[in-house]
Amino acid sequence: MNPDAMRQGERGRRNCEFQLLRYVPDVVRNEFVHIGVILREQGSDQPAEIRFTRDWRRVRCLDPEADTALLEAMESDLRRRFREGPEAGLMRILEESLSLNVQMTAPKAYLAESLPAGVEELMRLYVEPHRREKLPRLRGRAAIQAAMRGEFEQVGVWHLLRKQIAASDYTRPGDPLRLDVGYRPNGLVRMFHAVSLEPGVEMAKVLAFSAAALRAGVERVEKAALELTAVIEPAAKIGATDEEPDRLEMYRFGVETMEEHQIRVLTTSDMGRVAETARRELRI
Repeated sequence: MNPDAMRQGERGRRNCEFQLLRYVPDVVRNEFVHIGVILREQGSDQPAEIRFTRDWRRVRCLDPEADTALLEAMESDLRRRFREGPEAGLMRILEESLSLNVQMTAPKAYLAESLPAGVEELMRLYVEPHRREKLPRLRGRAAIQAAMRGEFEQVGVWHLLRKQIAASDYTRPGDPLRLDVGYRPNGLVRMFHAVSLEPGVEMAKVLAFSAAALRAGVERVEKAALELTAVIEPAAKIGATDEEPDRLEMYRFGVETMEEHQIRVLTTSDMGRVAETARRELRI
């Protein structure tokens, strides 16, 4: 390319700097996966642009126990704090928000046509897996969570939802349960939790055990009724069919156990309708 043309192209770009966020499950081994990008324009009051991956399969290959829902909640928290906080407080915001398993690289200079376009390019270069990579299919709770997020994002409400809702806020200190997502329309709190019946009914029983205390706590704290929804796989997805009567019986037991404790049970196939309801209630 002609040098003058190159300089002309550079003049149309913005002087920015970017940092990569990486997931490091074991700092001693120092193995990591890039999970996100932060891009900001130098000398601008515009909030930094942040993007996390939507595909957590490489993270799970490195750490099968990774809490990807917590990582997603971290993205929402960072974005909110970037909007609310001044640029001068960027490092403080990052230090307060990043967990011990998430590290940030040193800033590097970058020329971008715009912050959104720059983030897209950096995600392609450093974060998103190449199409040729053979990655395992999502299963269990991870697959359900991905389906939930996809439908909520499709209608534009994902960023408005509460995420990783601590049950201990409503039950008692020490309760480890965290509900995946929720929101509050008029006089009602809706919470949704991915419950996989593929490995068994343990998750269903845990949620059923917690339902009454959650309901009472929401009424006490929020002064509102709770509609608690478990999102599960369709029976056929996990082989719960007439050809596998034991698995089908287990599946039905899990569903009935939750319903007996006033938990609404839906499958991932219902999430489009659920997301559309959220869009209307959140007035998007």
